[in-house]
Amino acid sequence: MQVIFHTGAHHTDDERLLKCLLNNKQDFSQRGIAVPGPGKYRTLLKDAFGALDEAQPSEDARDVLVDAILDDEKANRLILSNANFFGSPRFALGDGQLYPQATLRLHQLTQLFSGDRIEIFMAIRNPATFVPNILGKANEQQRENILADNPPRYLRWSELLRRIRNELPELSLTVWCHEDIPLIWGQIIRDMAGLAEGEQIIGAFDILRDIMSKEGMRRFRAYLNEHPATSERKKRQVMTAFLDKYADLEAMEEELDLEGWTEALVSELTALYDVDVAEIRTIPGVRLIEP
Repeated sequence: MQVIFHTGAHHTDDERLLKCLLNNKQDFSQRGIAVPGPGKYRTLLKDAFGALDEAQPSEDARDVLVDAILDDEKANRLILSNANFFGSPRFALGDGQLYPQATLRLHQLTQLFSGDRIEIFMAIRNPATFVPNILGKANEQQRENILADNPPRYLRWSELLRRIRNELPELSLTVWCHEDIPLIWGQIIRDMAGLAEGEQIIGAFDILRDIMSKEGMRRFRAYLNEHPATSERKKRQVMTAFLDKYADLEAMEEELDLEGWTEALVSELTALYDVDVAEIRTIPGVRLIEP
């Protein structure tokens, strides 16, 4: 069985992705692709990870776990999602790294799904917006301590991905930038489901709709109806053109509410993030979905 595990750096996107997968659940199921509701597996996996701290899994642990998750559904591809898989927001930074517990979690995942082919899908995000988001609920002293121990200027997604590749080279890794999601949303869902380019899915333009005016979406859908054979690459060019004209700028704005977060720092972190993304393109075994 192929086990697709999704985690990410933006909780709102993660919720939308899970909702989109569940909206396609019936169609996917007919293709042997299981999308169980998170209530079926998140607690099961949490308990299973906890048990691994005490002992190795039994020989039938994998089968028992999969049977409990699938609940009599037959599948050759299982899609699971948990935004906090690598750690809750308070464990997202540590030792000067992004998600220091990531490889531990992945080792546990490979133990639980022994014999299955595991693929990891994850979003990355500009530290200029990621760090304020994960520190949103921390008090002032906690923020100061975390930022002192984990300076945002030195946080690199490429370091996390190389760490994973070095420790678990057998895992397949697919990543994308949160900032690109409106243009690549449909491809992310298709790739997780193992579908071919251009196959119809429900909600392929959900994120685009959120940041484009109603008039822009009406014209965009009219364009697609008039040009049904448009390739995915061309669709992205068309999306970009429509966003240039019809973007809802207010919906696209991200509020950064963190003391000391100046425009100069945001610009610096953004430039470093661009360099980091370029570095990710060079990591063997890591696939980067781009517009």
